[in-house]
Amino acid sequence: MPQRLGIEAFLQGQGPVLDVRSPAEFAQGHLPGAINLPLFSDEERASVGTTYKTLGRQRAVDLGLGLIGPRLQALGEQLRHHARGHDLRLYCWRGGMRSGSVAWLAELLDLRVLLLEGGYKAYRRWVLAQLERPWPIQLLGGRTGCGKTELLLALQRRGTPVIDLEGLAHHRGSSFGGLGQPPQPSNELFENRLVAELVALGEGAPIWMEAESAQIGRCRIPGPIWTLMQTAPVLEVNRPVSVRLERLVAVYGTLDPAELAEATERISRRLGPQRTAIALAAIGQGDWSLAAAQMLEYYDRCYDHELARRSLSQLGSLDLGALEDDAAAECLLAHGVEPGTA
Repeated sequence: MPQRLGIEAFLQGQGPVLDVRSPAEFAQGHLPGAINLPLFSDEERASVGTTYKTLGRQRAVDLGLGLIGPRLQALGEQLRHHARGHDLRLYCWRGGMRSGSVAWLAELLDLRVLLLEGGYKAYRRWVLAQLERPWPIQLLGGRTGCGKTELLLALQRRGTPVIDLEGLAHHRGSSFGGLGQPPQPSNELFENRLVAELVALGEGAPIWMEAESAQIGRCRIPGPIWTLMQTAPVLEVNRPVSVRLERLVAVYGTLDPAELAEATERISRRLGPQRTAIALAAIGQGDWSLAAAQMLEYYDRCYDHELARRSLSQLGSLDLGALEDDAAAECLLAHGVEPGTA
């Protein structure tokens, strides 16, 4: 019989994690790092489910066996490929028939199997419980183009606890934020990845995050984390407008002009007709600095509005000038900034 493990023991185990649910279930959300090895396709899963509801369990089992039977050899080869001398950690939705069936096949092949007790459903309950913990968050703020993400990553390289929310969301958090990025994960998968990083960092030292809006593209910051962020201490970093423009050009100037124009048009009502026209003309002429300058006023207003919602006693401030990211991180650490006291 395969060994069944609770969430934390399962996560701390060694060997590949195989999600045997259908591709659509996997895309909706899965354990970070898991590999999809579906027992059924999306259509097959729907057919088995319908049969279960209308004709009963035995007919559904018979249908499932008929679907799986011709693929057993190929499935076994995939299990051997993933195992490579390691334990196989398997899960399905509830830790029931699908993972149990694959575990049976793996054991026939003399592969050691660990099953997730309660399956992905239990894992999601655990994720939601982790989000409720009092994580020691502190925020890095600053206007668009100050290089907050790059500074966080430079701090991370120096051993500072950091979570890059925009990196997890595959989005930079503006109308232009998805350009040049991989497809965004589902909100569920975003939560799973966030919790994995939080748990890895623990509740000891303060965890730095960027002062984001509640939504990063289509990914929503989970409610409990957003609540913590509303009262978290904030360090504001500042850079001259000229430096901010240079940084924006470096990030966006190599992207498709048509996509930049489309993103500009999405915020045209907020930019106003004059700035929109100037920005679009500048994009057409490849004048990235002029185009970016039209955006800064709008995004600075957004930032100032958000800043006004916070108590000034919560804010520290640090002028980074034109420092490169690694030097800026050293400056922050050398300054010994404690947000709220700088």
